[in-house]
Amino acid sequence: MSSPAQPLAASLVQSVDWLAIAPPTIAAVVGLVVLVADLFVAENRKMLLGWTSVAGLAAATLMLLPLLDGDRSTFCLTGDATVCSYTADRFTLVIQFLVLGGALLAALLSVTALKDSRKELPEGEYWFLLLSSAAGAALLPASRDLATLIVALEVASLPAFALVGLRYGDRKSSEAALKFFLSSVTATAVSLMGISFLYASTGTLYLTQVADRIQNVDGQLHTLAQTGVVLTLVGFAFKTAAVPFHFWVPDTYVGAPLPIAAYLSVIGKAVGFSGLILVTVVALPSYADVWGPALAALAALTMTVGNVGALRQQATRAYSAVRLLAWSSVGQAGYLLVPVAAAAYSGDAEKSIGSTVAYALMYGAVNLGAFAVAALVGRTKSLNRVSDYRGLYASSPLSALLLAFFLLCLAGLPPGIIGLFAKVTVFSAAVDAGLGWLAVIMAVNVVIALFYYLQWTALLFRAPEGEPEKHRVPAPLTAAIALTGILGIALSGAPQLVLRFTDTALF
Repeated sequence: MSSPAQPLAASLVQSVDWLAIAPPTIAAVVGLVVLVADLFVAENRKMLLGWTSVAGLAAATLMLLPLLDGDRSTFCLTGDATVCSYTADRFTLVIQFLVLGGALLAALLSVTALKDSRKELPEGEYWFLLLSSAAGAALLPASRDLATLIVALEVASLPAFALVGLRYGDRKSSEAALKFFLSSVTATAVSLMGISFLYASTGTLYLTQVADRIQNVDGQLHTLAQTGVVLTLVGFAFKTAAVPFHFWVPDTYVGAPLPIAAYLSVIGKAVGFSGLILVTVVALPSYADVWGPALAALAALTMTVGNVGALRQQATRAYSAVRLLAWSSVGQAGYLLVPVAAAAYSGDAEKSIGSTVAYALMYGAVNLGAFAVAALVGRTKSLNRVSDYRGLYASSPLSALLLAFFLLCLAGLPPGIIGLFAKVTVFSAAVDAGLGWLAVIMAVNVVIALFYYLQWTALLFRAPEGEPEKHRVPAPLTAAIALTGILGIALSGAPQLVLRFTDTALF
C-alpha cells in the first residue's frame, strides 16, 4: 500500500528556488528578527533595531543583482513547469527595485522620525510592520496566480493600516488609520468576489491559464466572467488611489507619520499598479474592450481631480504641504494609468506598460525626495504648512535647491529632465494607442499642475519672514535627501537609461 503513496507524495513536493525568492524573504526574516530582538534590547539602544532594518532592506535590494542574468520561476505545477506561482522576470525585478529601494529610503527617514517622536512610536513594532509590508509589496509583482496576488496585496496593506495609526494618543492618526482600514477592507472584499467569479468561470487561478480559458467560457458563464473582471478592477483601482476610490488619501497622509506617508505615496502605488498590470495585461488581455475604456476614463478623472485638489490647497492651512503632496500623488496616479489603458488599444502592450514602469521609477525617486525635505522642515515646523517653506533657501540652501528640483521634476520642467522625459513617454503612449482625447486631457492637467508646483518652488527663494531658522540635518535624513537627489540628477542627465531598462522589463 505504501509504494503508490510514495510517488504520489513525491510528485506533490515542489522544489524552491531560494535565490529567486530571496528579496522578499530577506525583508520578512529581518522583520521577525527585529521583533524578537526588541524584547531584549535596552531602551537606550533601540536605534540598533532601525539600523538593522535599514541593513536588511539594503541586503534585500542587493539580492536583485544575481537575478538579472535571466528569468527564474518557482512554485510551479508538477505536471507543467511553465505554469508557476512566482516568477522573477525583468518586470518583477524593476518593481521590486522600486519597492525595496523606496522602503529603504522610508526606513532612513524613519530612523530620524523615531528618534524625534519622544517614545510616541513603539520602535520594535514599527520596524516589524514596515519590513512585513515591504516583504508583501516585493512579493506582489512576482505573483503569477490570483491567490498569491491577493495574499501579497494584504501582506503589504495590513501592516500599513497599523503603521498609520501607531502613534500613541494621537486622535488624528487613529482616525486616518480607521478610514484607510475600512475603505481598503471594502475594496479587498470586492476584489475577492471578482476573483471568485473568475475562478468559477475558468476553473484556475494561474494568470496565464485564466488568459487562455476565459476566451472560451461557456455562454451561461459569460456574464459572471465580465462581472468578475469589473469587480477585480475596482479593488485594484482603490490601491492605486484612482478617483473615485481616492478619498482616503489626504487624511491618511496627514495622520500617518511622515515616513509612512512617503512610503504609501510610492510603494503603495507600485503595489497597486503592478497588481493592476498583471490582472489586465497578463490575465485578461481578451477583455481589453472592458478594462481599456474603464481605465482610460479613470485616468482622465484621477489626474483632473488630483490636480484640482492640489490647486485648492491654502498655503497657510495646517499640514497643507503634506496635503498638497497627497493630492499631487492622486494626480500622478492618473498619469500612471494612461499607458495601462493604452495597452488595451496598442499593438505593443509591453511598450505601453514600459512607459508606466518608467514613469513610476521617476515618480518614486523625486516624490520620496520631496517627502524627505518635508520631513526636514517638519522637525522645526510641526504644522508643515506650505507657507513654512518661505525663505528655505536662506536657512538651508542645498535642501531648498533639491526640493525645487524635485518639484520641477514632478511638474515636468527643466532642469528636471527626467520628469519631462517621463511625461512625454506617457503622452506618446496615449497618442500611439489612438487615445488623442486622453492625451489632450493630460496636457491640460500638466498645465494646471505647473501652477501649484511653481508657486511652491518660488516660495523657497523669497525673503524669509523674520530671522531664518537653521535646520540641523541628522545623518539618516541627509542620506535619504542625498540619495534621492543623486538619483534624480543622474536620471535627468541620462533619461534614456530608464526607458532602455524598462523596454526589456516585461514578462
